[in-house]
Parts: sequence; structure tokens; C-alpha cells
Amino acid sequence: MTKGVLLNPKTENYDQLDDASQKLIKSTIAFFEQRGKAKLKEDDHERRWYADFLEFVKKEGLFATFLTPDTYSNNNARWDTFRNCALNEVLGFYGLAHWYTWQVSILGLGPIWISNNEEVKQRAVKLLKEGGIFAFGLSEKEHGADIYASDMYLTPQEDGTYRANGGKYYIGNGNKAALVSTFGKLSDSDEYVFFVVDSQHDNYELVQNVVNSQNYVAEYRLNDYPIREEDILAKGRDAWDMALNTVNVGKFNLGWASIGICTHAFYEAINHASHRRLFDHYVTDFVHIKLLFTEAYARLAAMKLFAQRAIDYMRAAGPDDRRYLLFTPTVKMKVTTQGEEVMNLLWDVMAAKGFEKNMYFEMAVRDIRALPKLEGTVHVNMALILKFMGNYFFKPGKFADIPQMDQATNDDFLFNQGATKGLGKTRFHDYRKVYAKVDLPNVNLFKKQIRLLKILLLVGKPSAEQTKDFDFLLNLGELFTLVVYGQLILEKAKLMDLDDDMVEQIFDFIIRDFSKFALQLGAKSSATLIQQKICDRMIKRPTVDNERYQRVLDNYVYVTKDQYEMNP
Repeated sequence: MTKGVLLNPKTENYDQLDDASQKLIKSTIAFFEQRGKAKLKEDDHERRWYADFLEFVKKEGLFATFLTPDTYSNNNARWDTFRNCALNEVLGFYGLAHWYTWQVSILGLGPIWISNNEEVKQRAVKLLKEGGIFAFGLSEKEHGADIYASDMYLTPQEDGTYRANGGKYYIGNGNKAALVSTFGKLSDSDEYVFFVVDSQHDNYELVQNVVNSQNYVAEYRLNDYPIREEDILAKGRDAWDMALNTVNVGKFNLGWASIGICTHAFYEAINHASHRRLFDHYVTDFVHIKLLFTEAYARLAAMKLFAQRAIDYMRAAGPDDRRYLLFTPTVKMKVTTQGEEVMNLLWDVMAAKGFEKNMYFEMAVRDIRALPKLEGTVHVNMALILKFMGNYFFKPGKFADIPQMDQATNDDFLFNQGATKGLGKTRFHDYRKVYAKVDLPNVNLFKKQIRLLKILLLVGKPSAEQTKDFDFLLNLGELFTLVVYGQLILEKAKLMDLDDDMVEQIFDFIIRDFSKFALQLGAKSSATLIQQKICDRMIKRPTVDNERYQRVLDNYVYVTKDQYEMNP
């Protein structure tokens, strides 16, 4: 019954992937299982650089196969978001550190594959085959995510070369990266520029690791670093678009790391609770524990269903279909914050056990907090999501239905996304048609909440003053995001033939979350009387169905007991 919802690395056969991809992912799982939980935890506690994992990556050609576009290889190499997310989930499952070196390599390679610089592309292909990792030098200590402001400058020299000077901050893999894609400005024109540097060069100063972790999240400085024209990836508007389009690709992965972390923590929590007796009962017999596990499972299942369906829109994207620009930040913002919710629920089950040094859980509760805060905060991504709300609700476009995009092909468009302007023109398929196909009590209740949200936008439209109040907009954005979240969950549930019980359990919490954000919006001091009244009407109670709840508990949640435990 849990097939297709929660990952079990010991039984998953990855039959939707080709043989070579199956072999590589299973080899990755075997690497972690043979290494064992004790070693995983020891390396984490000692903040030990994961040289053994990177040796495995090199030996198996893991990153070279998964992160090289097919035009640069005649074997199984391709950039395939479907299989990349399978690896994303596995690496997250075994801990954030190993996922992180993969994630920042993806970000570092993004500008290279987007560029027209064939010389750097060929260098990257060679370096990937040699087991190289990569880094993305975008943020700076004083400016953070404000990439309009950069103090990294390339200064032209008389011989046609440049000298790079400036610092970058919070740059993963910055200690060992074969190439660091670095964003800055040209000193003579103030134009944006993207170029590559070698982290082992004498003029590359590794200042510090800014985190206390086995990852190396670098502060680095370039001191008169010599740059040739051949090292430059793009200038001007192209460099700007390159930065944002790379983040479009990379931030999608953060939701998958959350899914992997929560899944492993779920197994550990259910195994612990189901074997522990208190007050002459197993912990899993207590009513509140049943509720906590069912809620955690439903939220985790929803995270995965949404992220799986979002893959299809990433892969189907093209110049005339940019729906992924809404779904990608939703994975980044919503799936990662839901990961925090899941861990909070599980921690209420684990209690003090969750602090113990030999538990995966101890790592998970720390690491799950990072993901909403990387590749742009929740607030930055919510601001992006809000740009699409008008067209989503009131100006739907026409698109053919997209099937599950699991074919073994290269995702060419991701490195040819084009200009990043004109987001307000993006159209979406009519969400009402997706919801109309489902006739279930909780889904029908949620449809009523959606209609009330649209009424709010029409007759209680935010004033000019309210649109400047970002806290007001955040609550409004949360309501909109839940509509998008529910839509893709329903699409994926249909594709995988998920039973109605699980769908209804998911919409049980969606209704409650929608009610919570409606209450917060209506309680804002700036909310008008009409806005307050509509928000009050949005607050709904999910349908009570104790038999359905029991079936979900029995058939989905508690059957996970003893299904997975990491090798010691």
C-alpha cells in the first residue's frame, strides 16, 4: 500500500528508470548502507569532510552521468530531472551533507551549461569525469540574496585580459570545486558578468568555512585573479538571466532533500514508538500518537505527490509553456516548510529520544531547518509566487494534458530558458477542471474555500496600502499556494491511482491550513470589514470520517513499522 508514496531504499527497484540509472542509484544506496549508521553519525559529529563519498562519486561516474548533458557524452549521461530527483531523494534520505555537495555542483554547473562558452563546457565535461565537484559564487557577505548589488569586479587589462577582485560568501564546495561559477560586474561599464575560477589557484583565497559542519560553505576572495576572455560565461543581461535561471533549476531540489530527510526520520520514529511500552501500552496505541503519525504521513505524502508532479512541468517546459515558474518556487517554499511541519509532528512522538547522538533523527531536526532558508528565503519565493496569482485565477490558458514525464531524455530547455522578465504574462491550465474531476467530501469543501478566496480578490481586493504590507501579502500568498498545492496533488493522485482515502486525508489538513491562514489574514489590523467577513467564511471544518481515518492509519501509516532500518 505504501508503494509510490514513501521511499524504502532497501526495497525500491526504480523500475521506471533505465538499467544503467537503476544500477547507479542502487549503488549509491549500497554505499550508504554498507558504510552504516554509526559511521554516518560519527562523520557528522566530527564534521569530517566526505572524501569517501566523493571517491565513490568519481569511481562510479555518478555526477558525470547525472549532470552532463547528452550532447557531451555517448554513454548514459544526460540531464534528466526525473532521475535527478530520484537521486535527490536518496541523498537527502541519508543526510543533508552528501545531498549538499550534489546540490551546489548542480548550481555551479548551471551557468556553464547555459552559456555559449564551448571551451569551459569541455573543461567541465572532463572535470566531471575526473570526479570534480562545482560551486556557485553568487551571494556576498554584505548583500546576501540582493544580487543587484555586487562588490566582485572584473577590471580590464591592456592585454585584453581581466583581473578579478572581491569576495563571495556562503558558497558550498568552495574549498574543493574544480570550477566556481562566479557572478560580478565589469568595473568599466558596471555590467553584470559570469566567469569561472579554479578554487586551487594561488589568487583564490579560501578565507573560512562559515558553518560548523562537515560541509564546507566557503567565504572566498579573488585577489587580482587573472581572467581570460575564454573564462567568461556571459556579460550584461545574459549574465543576469543566467543567475536566475540557474536558481530556477537548483532550488527545485531543496524540496526533494526535505522529502528524503522526513522519510528516514518517519521510519525511525515509527520503529521507536511501535516497540516502546509506556503505562502498559505500546506508544503507537495512544490516540494522540495515532493522530501525530497520520498527520505526518499525510503531509509527507502530499510533499512527495506535489514535487513528483512538478517534475513533469519542469520537463515539459518550453518557450510557450512556463508554468514551471510557479511550481518550482512552490516546491522550494511549500514543500520545505511542510518538511518542518512533519519533523515537528514526529518530534512530538520521539520526545527526548530525538536528541540522542546515535539517532538519525538528531541530524534531521537540525538539517530540516536549513532548506526553507537556502536559494532564497520563503519570503523571496512567496513574492515570486504572488506574481502569478492573477493569471492563475482569472486568465487560464489552454494546454494539452501532460503525462508522467519519466522518459530517458535530456532536459534541453532548462539550459535555454531565455529572458527572466515578463513573468506576469505566464499562463496556466484551468485549475477548476482538475478539481471538478474529483467528487470527495473534503475536496468539495476545499473548492468552496477556493471560491471564497476568488471572491476576496474581486470584492475585497487588497488596497494600495495593503499591497505594500508584505505580511498581509504573505498570508494571502499562503492561501493561493494551497490552491496550487492541492491542484498538482490531485493530478498526481490520478496518475498513480492513489486511493480516495489518502486523498481525503491530505485535503483534511489542507482545509485546516487554509482556515488557519484565512484567520490570520482576517485578523490583520489593516483588514477591511468586507475582507474580515469573507475570511471568516473561509474557515471550514474538514469532514469527519472515522472509518476513513482508521483505514489510512492501518493501510498506510502503521504498516511502515519495521519496514526500514538503516544498517548499523
